[in-house]
Amino acid sequence: MIRKLFAYPQVWLVIFAGLAFLAGRIVPMPAAPLPGWALVAAGLALMATAAVTMLRAGATVDPTRQPTALVTHGIFRLSRNPIYLGDVLIVAGLCLVWQPLAALVLVPGFLLVIDRRFIRQEEAWLRNRDRAAFDAWAARTRRWL
Repeated sequence: MIRKLFAYPQVWLVIFAGLAFLAGRIVPMPAAPLPGWALVAAGLALMATAAVTMLRAGATVDPTRQPTALVTHGIFRLSRNPIYLGDVLIVAGLCLVWQPLAALVLVPGFLLVIDRRFIRQEEAWLRNRDRAAFDAWAARTRRWL
């Protein structure tokens, strides 16, 4: 049950957000709430845009299931992982709101977890699904931005 729970990137987002919150309580310091909340809003908007694009293309948004379609249009022309990029913006924004110095550790740590636990597997699934289309898309579209 617990192992299955960690199969979702949103759980990792909550964990890292919680760590930022705790860091802000343990070592309080001046924060940057306005830029932080702007990053959170941008991250949510990016995630919503990507999810709508995927659903309209008939692709699954469930990261525990093999992809049902390779989506290369819309926001996916700019980033191969706009939902994960949105997650990163949210973590960075919450760090700015609660504990800016924590971002130096938490944001790269979150990127590493997302890359190792999710992105590599999803890219392998997509490459196995249609190697030529995936390789062409990967050659012209950066992983993050």
